[in-house]
Amino acid sequence: MNYRVLGKTGLKVSEISLGTWQLGGRWGDTFSNEEAQSTLQTAVDNGVNFFDTADKYSEGLSERAAGTFARGYKERIYVATKCGRRLSPHTAEGYNDKNIRGFIEDSLKNMGWETLDLIQLHCPPTEVYYTPEVFETLEALKKEGKILNYGVSVEKVEQALKAIEYPGLATVQIIFNMFRQRPADLFFPEAKKKNVGIIVRVPLASGLLTGKFTRETTFSEGDHRFFNVEGKFFDKGETFAGLDFERGLVAVKELKKLFTGPEPLALYALRWILMFPEVSCVIPGASRREQAEMNTRASALPPLTDVQMKKIREIYETFIKPDVHHRW
Repeated sequence: MNYRVLGKTGLKVSEISLGTWQLGGRWGDTFSNEEAQSTLQTAVDNGVNFFDTADKYSEGLSERAAGTFARGYKERIYVATKCGRRLSPHTAEGYNDKNIRGFIEDSLKNMGWETLDLIQLHCPPTEVYYTPEVFETLEALKKEGKILNYGVSVEKVEQALKAIEYPGLATVQIIFNMFRQRPADLFFPEAKKKNVGIIVRVPLASGLLTGKFTRETTFSEGDHRFFNVEGKFFDKGETFAGLDFERGLVAVKELKKLFTGPEPLALYALRWILMFPEVSCVIPGASRREQAEMNTRASALPPLTDVQMKKIREIYETFIKPDVHHRW
């Protein structure tokens, strides 16, 4: 496993880390605490030292699983969490001093910690990025010792660019993958200038980039890939990176022609992200030990060639860019 510095946090984190959306419940299925702890242990055994979770994931179950594991582990494991999506309705006004403080106290209780390594606002409405008082609250909490660092998780490049105007902001979590390439065009260079760590989520476009799906693939009713394809419940870009499913399958077919090596397409998709030095870490999820182990292997793959990088861009511009590039 290779390690990179997470921006101005100064933390050295595994370039392949672990997203824990599934630890509290696997997209509509049950997921026991034993399975969760086993998945975390496998990830750590393979060099992972950074978990990303959120208070919203199964109403705190994911935070408790990640926090319990990290608290009892012999070596330092960093845990980032997120807050804000528990608001109902999810409005900019809800991101106020009282609520943010309450969210952080709940996360500390869930995880059994005295100080959070990193708190991220969880894809707040755009107006929040234009509300300095929100970031003043986070800065105050840092001074009080409740948090070590703060950042944001964003839907759009424009939100990310606004967020990094706040000097205390340490990280931005953003969707970036072979099917969502826009962040690299402008945001990455700006983040580098300000020493902001970049955490990449949805690296496999909700599984499209595993290469395992077909037109006959179906998803359970509790799976966001079933109920959120049109963005009815949260931002459409969170599901299949905002791409039409069948259009994505066509692009995946082209990618498979490019990558004929021994590893699955998913690992080449992760390795592509690591080709961008501005990226601090990638947080693919894992719903079982085998997936956690497999994801870490991307760190050991050789760099992609110039020919491969160029072809990936061509596939993106031909099949993907017209539908998604301008939206996020």
